[in-house]
Amino acid sequence: MPTANLSKAALLMLFIVAVSVISWEVYLRNKGVNIAYDDGGPLWSDKRAKVYEPNDKATVFIGASRNKYDLDINTWKKLTGEEPLQLAMEGSCPLPILDNLGADENFKGKLVIDVTEGLFFSTSENNTGEPKQNIKFYMDETPAQKVGFQVNRFLESNLVFLDKDHLSLTAMLNEMEIPSRKGVFMMPIFPMDFGRVNFGRQNVMTDKFLTDTSQQKQVQNIWLFFRSLSKDQPPLQDKFIDSIIGTVKIATDKIIARGGKVLFVRTPSSGPFWQGEQMAFPRARYWDKLLAVTGCKGIHFDDYPAIDHFVCPEWSHLGPYDAQIFTRELVRVMQQEKGWSFPNQPAK
Repeated sequence: MPTANLSKAALLMLFIVAVSVISWEVYLRNKGVNIAYDDGGPLWSDKRAKVYEPNDKATVFIGASRNKYDLDINTWKKLTGEEPLQLAMEGSCPLPILDNLGADENFKGKLVIDVTEGLFFSTSENNTGEPKQNIKFYMDETPAQKVGFQVNRFLESNLVFLDKDHLSLTAMLNEMEIPSRKGVFMMPIFPMDFGRVNFGRQNVMTDKFLTDTSQQKQVQNIWLFFRSLSKDQPPLQDKFIDSIIGTVKIATDKIIARGGKVLFVRTPSSGPFWQGEQMAFPRARYWDKLLAVTGCKGIHFDDYPAIDHFVCPEWSHLGPYDAQIFTRELVRVMQQEKGWSFPNQPAK
């Protein structure tokens, strides 16, 4: 084939691809889909690398998904004058990350730990595997991967269709929700509107999710499904609880000894989820013992009228407006009752 014909074919193919991509992008934006970031190892590592900021510049947050939904980043920045570094991970136990920070001699900052009992008091590989993977990615990240992350950041900040979790071919195939079968477990699919991830790693429910009871019911059913998988498991033995708390104390003692600060937070839940958590994880046996043994201060949502009444849309996470209220109260209590100080609010 003559060179001129090859050039024409290449230009035609480029034109077709460009038109297809632009059409797909325009279609998604007209559907109301907004920008979201791939919340994988590279984005997590970007936040992990910043934990060495001075005490008056940043606070680090670890835990499970409630920390990612309930902490409103913009409200925190406005009230405190500092950066929230979000290292929490959905469906994960925070202990591998706590251990990593505790062992890091250079980390001397402020740390807020979300306590979602079913995940916090767990050593299952299902709950610790992803945090360990992210830590390994951070430790082994190459210069090329760091450059690639910056390129991806630029692209993801401008193109909706690059949402890997919901709009990639793999994600759309997964949404067919093929039933689990013997030897193959198919993870339930969360609706896209349940949580869009911004660059600060905050998960935000969309307005559509907040008004669509069918989507809320879909997520509630996922929680009920997960609970059914563990309903026959016996209660944790005291020695197991004590062992976990002992491990936590070792890490928090290291951080405090270096001049850091540690605070535990029990984030809100509601409805059947909260009722079940109270029965499965009695406060005296878990929360109270955690604070007593570690000697760290804590904030339990059920102790404060300003935040003890939230109705979580799907029982376990706050919507954007309530997240702002929760964050304001969190800052107030930390500053006025727990002895924390921030650039925008000198300690009293």
